[in-house]
Amino acid sequence: MTGTEQQHRDVVPALGAAPWARPSREVLAAAGVDPRAGLPAGEAAARLAAEGPNEVRTRRPVSLLGSILAQLRDTLILLLLGAAVLTAAVGDVVDCAVILLVVVVNTTLGVVQERRAVRAVEALTDLVAPTARVLRDGGDVWLPTRELVRGDVLRLAAGDVVGADARLLRSSRLQVDESVLTGESLPVDRDADQVSPEDAPLGDRAGMVHAGTTVVRGSAEALVVATGARSAVGRVSTLVQDERSPDTPLQRRLDRLGRQIAAGVAVACLLFVASGLLRGQPWETTVVTAAALAAAAVPDSLPAVVALALARGAARMSRLGAVVRTLPAVETLGSVTLLATDKTGTLTRGAMVADRLWTPAEGETAVGPGPGPAARALLEAAALCNDADPSGAGAGGAAGGADTETSLVRAALAGGLDVTALRAAHPRLSEEPFDALTRRMTTVHRAPGGGTTELTKGAPEALPPGLPGLPQALEVAHRWAAEGSRVLGVARDGVLLGVVALDDPVRPEAAGAIAACHRAGIRPVLVTGDHAGTAAAVARAVGLVDDAHPAEGAVLARVEPEGKLRLVDAWQDEGHVVAMTGDGVNDAPALRAADIGVAMGQRGTEVAKQAADIVLADDSLATVTAAVAEGRRVYDNVRRFVGYGMAGGISEVLVMLLGPVVGLALPLTPAQVLWVNLLTHGPVGVAMGAEPPSPDVLARPPRRPDEGVLDRVLTRQLALLAVAIAATCLAVAAWSDATGGPWQTQLFVTLTTAQLFLALAVRPGGSWRRGVRSGAGWVPLAAAGSLLLLLAGVYLPGLGELLRTEPLAVAELLPAVAAGAVPAALLLAARALGARVV
Repeated sequence: MTGTEQQHRDVVPALGAAPWARPSREVLAAAGVDPRAGLPAGEAAARLAAEGPNEVRTRRPVSLLGSILAQLRDTLILLLLGAAVLTAAVGDVVDCAVILLVVVVNTTLGVVQERRAVRAVEALTDLVAPTARVLRDGGDVWLPTRELVRGDVLRLAAGDVVGADARLLRSSRLQVDESVLTGESLPVDRDADQVSPEDAPLGDRAGMVHAGTTVVRGSAEALVVATGARSAVGRVSTLVQDERSPDTPLQRRLDRLGRQIAAGVAVACLLFVASGLLRGQPWETTVVTAAALAAAAVPDSLPAVVALALARGAARMSRLGAVVRTLPAVETLGSVTLLATDKTGTLTRGAMVADRLWTPAEGETAVGPGPGPAARALLEAAALCNDADPSGAGAGGAAGGADTETSLVRAALAGGLDVTALRAAHPRLSEEPFDALTRRMTTVHRAPGGGTTELTKGAPEALPPGLPGLPQALEVAHRWAAEGSRVLGVARDGVLLGVVALDDPVRPEAAGAIAACHRAGIRPVLVTGDHAGTAAAVARAVGLVDDAHPAEGAVLARVEPEGKLRLVDAWQDEGHVVAMTGDGVNDAPALRAADIGVAMGQRGTEVAKQAADIVLADDSLATVTAAVAEGRRVYDNVRRFVGYGMAGGISEVLVMLLGPVVGLALPLTPAQVLWVNLLTHGPVGVAMGAEPPSPDVLARPPRRPDEGVLDRVLTRQLALLAVAIAATCLAVAAWSDATGGPWQTQLFVTLTTAQLFLALAVRPGGSWRRGVRSGAGWVPLAAAGSLLLLLAGVYLPGLGELLRTEPLAVAELLPAVAAGAVPAALLLAARALGARVV
């Protein structure tokens, strides 16, 4: 044991593990604190010096320079920097500047993403109350929460935010909102006399209160047992800091593609240089041409295409209600294979509603206008044996958050009762508050005609035994509880009036969203801190669990923050791309660790929003499924451009390597190679990133996580297209050379038009029938613009001299352009015959 540890133990007595598992008097005795006087100020100061302040500590963040250098080590970025050097070497200053701009933009985006973890942890410090009321030296004092120490005696009342984890010493009708830590939609009862098992999850520790939670009702005194990093919020902070957002699927695929391109370009250039030198070609010309060929073979506009496609996708997602915090998240959502969704506020509304009644006389009825006499009597009793303010209950409506008592008052108002007048006519004479042991509340009221009436409200099984109709009421209560409802029974003067069901209603769009996940091949899983019965009922209600989709592995209840994190890691180890939704502090580590974290914008905590990649403005899971389609669109467009761009680049390499074989010593000059690359990969490539989605975008399963951009189908397609383009170009040049024509200029025209026609041919189905607003019109416009620039390179004085082209007669131009359409025609024919085309 170190000297610091020994000093710490001497100053702060060991309270033992799991204070919720021992009676409060034992924990108090171990702390050595007088509950009537609290800690002496001097001892509190010594403990504060030994343990440090009660605050979330943040690690020293990585420097800005370190973040920038980490981004520059990316394979594709290194490849682009090499291309920039090569373009500068051959004098193409414009291309060099464009490539460097792309590098700067992509590096900036990556650095911004890395700074999110710091903001996520900083948001945790805003969660805990700034001040707390404690007992020190025999009197109450208010002090900053950061000065709380273990052994302090907290005094809590309704509305207080708990400043540290504490073992209850005394409590009266205490209810605490723990939704930020557990995800439960209802406040939970907490009782100083309760003792829980050592392995009880946080939500079941009935004798504890935790930092960041809010006292909804009652009062209490509690002994602080954990502060700072040792508290529940502190552990979440540690988990968030320790988790690094994984590289997105697109980042991993582009990294692999970059290595493949680098290897291919290096081999092609070496072959070109070797063949040129063996033919006796001047080494200066050979090396400069090889440099131009390498620059052309690298799809240097790919990062720009990716960035602009992601930016457009983010803008479209924003219009759908999904605010994208990091651009790579746009595509990642389209790669998702498993969606782990929260229950409260995501699948449900997050507000309790009393929606069903049962009375012995009228049976089961819905809450609403015009209740029958028995139902009206039940609603009257529920509103009288109740402390909720009817004015606040009426203002909130069904959409607002509500505890049990507020929900009952709202039900009475919905039934047409004037609760204020009802209470004035039945003034309360005495009450027996709700108690966690008896699980019921009893009030006595003066009746309008004289005398008194006694009302009891509580768990049906906690009502006085022997009430007429109670066995039937218990049957109804058990059935409703199995469906996920919370059930309360109400009795008046020893007569059972009936039972009321309270539910957190399922959002109307949730079932459609889950069905869309199933159709899209995404596995939905419900992960919640709530009870298993409630979770299973909600899962059945939204179609997450049915005959075709068993509950095993699809409904996970009573899951704590560490548990959610372990689940995410396990799913990722199985090869899944995981999307996790959440809104509470308990969700932050899992949101950070998931491939895509989705936070709720309306009811989500700032911690969850900062840890997430996407924030839903409407808290609707349907927005997630719509955004999945947008993510798939982005990846499809990027992959389509890769196939198109690499087919063109490889065809240029083949033309330069095989040209001498058919008697063409130097098929294209370095300037011509770079001009072709600019026209085919520049505006056209960027426009391809805006193409509309394919009709089947949500009707097909997600691609395999281990599948690269260049799968077998795309590799075969681009190889065949590259051969077709190269063969067509060499055939045109050989024929022109044999007839004494301007073969090099005709080859230049054919090579360019072949790629422009190909850009039009690889468009997704139905694109020609859509307008510019959908993004469908940009590729034809870009291709037309590139065609004009091609003609300028042939006929415009000055530019033609720079490119070393010759003006072509119409009889020379038309065959070169027509030949360029051959590879695209072959692709369209293959698609018409049923071949799989990307």
